[in-house]
Amino acid sequence: MKAGLFPDLIVNGETVPHTVVAAEAQNHDAPAGKPGIAWRKAANAVAVRTLLLQEAHRQALTPEPAEVGPGRFETDEEALIRGLLETSVAVDAPTEEEVKAEWARDPSRFRSPPLWEVSHILCACDPRDKEAKEKALQRANVLSERLKVRPRDFVALAKTDSDCGSKSSGGALGQLGPGDTVPEFEKVLLDLDEGAITPEPVLSRHGYHIVRMDAVAKGQELPFEAAKRAITIAMEKAAWARSAHGYVQELAAAAQITGADLKPI
Repeated sequence: MKAGLFPDLIVNGETVPHTVVAAEAQNHDAPAGKPGIAWRKAANAVAVRTLLLQEAHRQALTPEPAEVGPGRFETDEEALIRGLLETSVAVDAPTEEEVKAEWARDPSRFRSPPLWEVSHILCACDPRDKEAKEKALQRANVLSERLKVRPRDFVALAKTDSDCGSKSSGGALGQLGPGDTVPEFEKVLLDLDEGAITPEPVLSRHGYHIVRMDAVAKGQELPFEAAKRAITIAMEKAAWARSAHGYVQELAAAAQITGADLKPI
């Protein structure tokens, strides 16, 4: 992407380097051959970040980085933006009547988590290694084709061919719930019927999996009292997001910005 093809991003007199927008553009999708779309999305995102940082500095806020994972902390910029929004954006908690009305609109939306009894055969590889990835897929395809003919051989093949420690138990992973495995693996579980084996190998960050769903316990519809806390949290988050968006729009309306479009939507 040639940065010179795009206008400078200037926020309240501060010129943002093209390299900053170009780096952000890597996080935004665009149709093939249309890099300008990704650039515009990135310019808008960087403009918002710049506006918030300018306001945080104007208010003389001090960054206090929070821990976001084991041994990992926010950057000073992330901490400043979080501190600014915590200071400037506030919402009231929904009343119990509002929460109950949200639940009553469609109680079937609120269910206990499902549980899956799962087995798999893993052909391990680093997906970033093209050669290793191709070899693992070839192995997985051979195993998958064998299982289409003789699905009862799953346990035996897991014991002889799987690269996972679960091979000693015939590939059995035991009982899993949402969040217990990597997202790309869990996505398959959501649509796999009891007793079924994935028709094609499934790629995850660990390699290619052939997955068998041994048993499914679908989540049960929750009564209001059981669902109330989750609904309250979701409503508070939605209200906060709306208020934060409004706050950003207020800053944008009072700002001088070129190279980005932060018109109210």
